[in-house]
Amino acid sequence: MMKTDDLNGRVYDAPSDNWVYRVLPRPAWPYAQLARWDRPIGWQLLMWPCFWSSALAANVAARDEELSLGLFVFHLFLFFLGSVAMRGAGCTYNDLVDHEIDNAVARTRSRPLPSGRVSRFEAKVFLVLQALVGLLVLLQFNGFAILLGILSLAVVAIYPFAKRFTDWPQFFLGLAFSWGALMGWAGLFGSLSWAPVLLYLGSVAWTIGYDTIYAHQDKEDDALVGVRSTARLFGANTKAWLAGLYGLTLVLLLAAYAGADVGFIAYLGLLVAAVMFAWQILVLDIDNPDQCLTLFKFNTRVGAVIFAGLVLALPFA
Repeated sequence: MMKTDDLNGRVYDAPSDNWVYRVLPRPAWPYAQLARWDRPIGWQLLMWPCFWSSALAANVAARDEELSLGLFVFHLFLFFLGSVAMRGAGCTYNDLVDHEIDNAVARTRSRPLPSGRVSRFEAKVFLVLQALVGLLVLLQFNGFAILLGILSLAVVAIYPFAKRFTDWPQFFLGLAFSWGALMGWAGLFGSLSWAPVLLYLGSVAWTIGYDTIYAHQDKEDDALVGVRSTARLFGANTKAWLAGLYGLTLVLLLAAYAGADVGFIAYLGLLVAAVMFAWQILVLDIDNPDQCLTLFKFNTRVGAVIFAGLVLALPFA
């Protein structure tokens, strides 16, 4: 493990050639690191359930000849922007809550707060600025979607503390990270139905699965500092649990698709995703941190495949 001083202003577990370090001035680096702009996988995984939900709703609206393609694309842009802003705000909040824990874990000790490159006051100001961007995005939607988005903050607030009182903090992450599976549908229709609810539940199962893989990187340090996780809970049985979680994801998404009566191509996308899930389980080595990180990041491709299937299933695609 490299010392913080040896990282030249970077963090241990992010690519050192990321655009952040090539484009932004050095004083901005710690803030980009707080927001995880140098690790885009976070906002990508937050964004995909939003995109899935928008595309699922678009399939229903297009079938009823009520879809505005321009509005659909605009909503996708809003969800992209909102995912970047709120992922950044969430990570900044998480780092404020976990300041002392991060200082005790080798992989996270180089982050801006424990390394002293950002003060807690500066981090709080940056958190507020990112949250304001998220609020501006949210206000572009209808009243029902705005209320739904505000309700998500309760889950977001609880998540950083979950690792202290339950072996299932990944479940709380799933509740927060999957909220977009409700938002896309609500943004288009101003209401909810069983299809987005099933999509949401499937997204929660998916999140627990991929974040369990991620958590295996830190299980030894977590045991030392008393942090709980599904990686520690599942242990050597992780592959069996992943099969159940990813299998549940597929079943719930299938039910959501049936409820929305999507086209055949969407199911093909889900079939490809099933193969990608099976591959992750097959090759996983829970004692190889580098591979765990790679497989965790691989899930953004799963999200893209599912979204592509839903878009290609649109009646006019």
